[in-house]
Amino acid sequence: MIIGVPKEVKDHEARVGLLPSGAKALKEAGHKVLAQAGAGLGSSITDEEYRGAGAEIVPTAGDLWSKSDLVVKVKEPQPSEYGFLRPNLLLFTYLHLAPLPELTDKLLEAKVAGVAYETIRESDGSLPLLTPMSEVAGRLATQVGAQYLEAPNGGRGIMLGGVPGVAPANVVIIGGGIVGHHAAKIAVGMGAHVTIIDRNLNRLRELDDIYASSVVTLASNEYTIRESLRHADLVVGAVLIPGASAPKLVRRDMLAGMKKGAVMVDVAIDQGGCFETSHATTHTDPVYFVDGVLHYCVSNMPAAVPHTSTFALNNATFPYLMELANRGLEGACEKSPALCEGVNTYKGQVTYPAVAESQGKKWKSLSAVV
Repeated sequence: MIIGVPKEVKDHEARVGLLPSGAKALKEAGHKVLAQAGAGLGSSITDEEYRGAGAEIVPTAGDLWSKSDLVVKVKEPQPSEYGFLRPNLLLFTYLHLAPLPELTDKLLEAKVAGVAYETIRESDGSLPLLTPMSEVAGRLATQVGAQYLEAPNGGRGIMLGGVPGVAPANVVIIGGGIVGHHAAKIAVGMGAHVTIIDRNLNRLRELDDIYASSVVTLASNEYTIRESLRHADLVVGAVLIPGASAPKLVRRDMLAGMKKGAVMVDVAIDQGGCFETSHATTHTDPVYFVDGVLHYCVSNMPAAVPHTSTFALNNATFPYLMELANRGLEGACEKSPALCEGVNTYKGQVTYPAVAESQGKKWKSLSAVV
């Protein structure tokens, strides 16, 4: 199989879908790897390193997409890449289709087999390809929140940890999963007063055991969220329903009771965001205000630390990529039910129910389409 590694084109997206070590392993397994010139530079990986691993450097994106059987990326295809989509192409990347009906339609029209990192689910319920970027995004959420709380950046002028004689900032984290856990880890480490809100009582018990008296855990409901926001300096939205649009847990009217200059970081923005006032922003233009509250809603947060993110992501994605290369989509899915969960589009059909439900489309199971 011919595997293509394009240079990402989303704003400030410097991660890359395959490391030279992966290229070498694929070549040793009998496959051909094409890497677009400069694909890894943002992650401090040179073309020479890819060549040394046996990959062929291709000058343009058009050449790479047209020659590849399988394209491995990091982010969903952007409008400038829609023209490269074609039948029988296998695309392996983060797709986050639920809030992106236009991209979904393009994949269906081109009959692309779209395998989404974020919906690959193992038998224990884990999301192994979402986990590493959730860890990065959670930690970054607290870091960028602390940065934007500084007065020159539009915030309230508060230090997360305070100082002796001055109270620390109040950090409210909505969602106690991987993102929320890692956001809390950094916030606690910086000395903030941290509250974690989740609807899963067993998860709250786990977090209480982990952090003991370092955090407050609260059961999620509208009243609890509203009251917690009134005291918050930093709010991290860390809610996930795999493959589906995120629920809008923070409503517009709740902002009226918040402190002016408070900061809200919506990590769920890839799935449409969990704040009613959220809309996707970029690393070039990351923030905006609603009712005096600063919103940070960058849809590819881990791209801010591309070297760390690329290596963490590839550690998780590569075993699945090798299965796809060795067996093809159908063969890999026969062996791995987890990979079947990752197939969002196939032969012009939506094959992931949460995507279809979010967009009001019909769907078919993968077994009914194959």
